[in-house]
Amino acid sequence: GNFMKCGLNDGKLYDAVIVGIDPTGDVAIIKLLGRDDFPTAPLGDSDKLRVGNWVYAMGNPFLLANDFKPTVTYGIVSGVHRYQYPAGTFLEYTDCIQVDASINPGNSGGPLFNSAGEVVGINGRISFEKRSRVNSGVGYAISINQIKHFMDHLKSGRVVDHATAGATVTTLTDGTVVINEIMEESAAYRRGLRSEDELVSFAGRPIRSVNQFKNILGIYPKGWNIPLVYRRDDQKHEIYFRLRALHRASELIPKPKKRGPHPQPKPKKNDPEKGDPKKPSPDNTPKKITVPKSVTPEKYQKLFVKKEGFANYYFNQLHQNRLVDSLNQWGNFSSLLGTWTFSGKTAANEPFEFIVSAKGLGLNLGDNPFFQSLDDAAYLDEPPETGGLLISMLQFKRLLTQKQKGFTEFYYLGSEPFDGKGEKVDVLVSELTGMKTHWYFSKNDATLLGFDLWMAENDDPCEIRLLSVGEFEGRRFPTAFVVRHGGKVYRTFQIEKVEMKPGTVQTKKEPT
Repeated sequence: GNFMKCGLNDGKLYDAVIVGIDPTGDVAIIKLLGRDDFPTAPLGDSDKLRVGNWVYAMGNPFLLANDFKPTVTYGIVSGVHRYQYPAGTFLEYTDCIQVDASINPGNSGGPLFNSAGEVVGINGRISFEKRSRVNSGVGYAISINQIKHFMDHLKSGRVVDHATAGATVTTLTDGTVVINEIMEESAAYRRGLRSEDELVSFAGRPIRSVNQFKNILGIYPKGWNIPLVYRRDDQKHEIYFRLRALHRASELIPKPKKRGPHPQPKPKKNDPEKGDPKKPSPDNTPKKITVPKSVTPEKYQKLFVKKEGFANYYFNQLHQNRLVDSLNQWGNFSSLLGTWTFSGKTAANEPFEFIVSAKGLGLNLGDNPFFQSLDDAAYLDEPPETGGLLISMLQFKRLLTQKQKGFTEFYYLGSEPFDGKGEKVDVLVSELTGMKTHWYFSKNDATLLGFDLWMAENDDPCEIRLLSVGEFEGRRFPTAFVVRHGGKVYRTFQIEKVEMKPGTVQTKKEPT
């Protein structure tokens, strides 16, 4: 359920609320309530595990711990980087840890510790003997490094998804792993990957089998930028590409079961040997079983907000507000809904002027003018081969002036490495008229670092990276930003003058 009761080994029962769910990875995150000093164990590095290392498993096998004190078993790491195929569901264990520590029904969800007392995994699947549910000495734990990748996604309160590369791989007779088929609409294809290319490494790890590739792919959330090295004609190439979603959103959200009318039992004939069915004997008289109801205190009810696509929208709102409030340090833009113009020179010394108004969007770049009417049936990629630079400026204005209210959808995604290779950044997502924008904030101080806009799902985004921010008329505004598209730099703009006029929110329907 959305609320639950959880016992710790102090013998006390605590209330808890669901936060986020990863159905593919078999993981959920909950928040314990009632204390602000819960004890915690440090998270280790599961990639450092080696076969033969001692490990300790905690859990409640066969519900033996009726006083909440867990059972502890120990053993060794029997294998690392194991892959477990989905068994009739989309539940998938990738890059998991194989152990011989006794893990039985009831251990699932418990921690796996290394000898230093660090959590290196979460106990999950078990290999059973035939016709039995008793441990056969082979158990599997979800690696804690996979959990680290998904941690902020789970804290977002969403139902999160894993990733696919948009390509299938196969092993040739000589042992090389090559691309078998690849989707032309995938980001990997747009970056140059083709069928029959040999995979050398993925996310910094060497690829020597199909299972290795699936293992690495399965530990990342959808949307992450991941490096891949491939070989073609004896030459190595490195690309960064954004991972696609593994499932459709509808697959991850369980649908309520349809319940038809219950069939009425046929009346039984009176059997002298069994007595009158209308008068049951004392032995078969139905007994009413009273199940104690789990009551969540009223003060915690506000911690759950229902919204489609989310496990608990309440926690998403907390992260949204935290990051959006950080924009207050830029100043108050709420009344500046009129025309914005900002001008200067590019790094190549070309003069430019951006115009963002209710009537349209414009850019004068040297002797080349570009214009996008907001009354057109569709938005255009203007200037060409930028991925929608003018529309990106409109989204930026909406964020500063209207914040969440300027978009039809707005939510906290989680975190990801900045541009695939930097430190992790927090990501807000806004949607408007079929377009999606990712806003990137520093995890240290919530500084806005840049944003990406997708005009269509399978297009390369317009990438804006803020290089510096200065002060214009008492408000902070970028003084320099670079524009990229399709892996190439379009221009670096250096702003010298900014003018923003007051106005009102436009109520007319925008193009879709």
